[in-house]
Amino acid sequence: MKTIVGWHVDIEFTEDEESGRTRAACLVRLPDGTEVRAHGHAKRHPGDSDQQRVGEEIAAARCLNELSRNLMKKAGGEIEEVTHIPAHLVM
Repeated sequence: MKTIVGWHVDIEFTEDEESGRTRAACLVRLPDGTEVRAHGHAKRHPGDSDQQRVGEEIAAARCLNELSRNLMKKAGGEIEEVTHIPAHLVM
């Protein structure tokens, strides 16, 4: 199997230690030059120990989930532009 193209997803995190919040911002640059972005967050329960990596994993998972939905929406719009029929893509 030959790889035709590769995509790289960038994820950046911001942490607010005082509130226990972690935010993630995702970005993928597509070969057609467009960028698709998404955001995710996590909030540590006050009774939980401080585990920064866990907050990042949860925030990243939520960010990637939104990124996935945004890519499906973009693909559906591109299909509709060509077919002029509503696209019904299933996740």
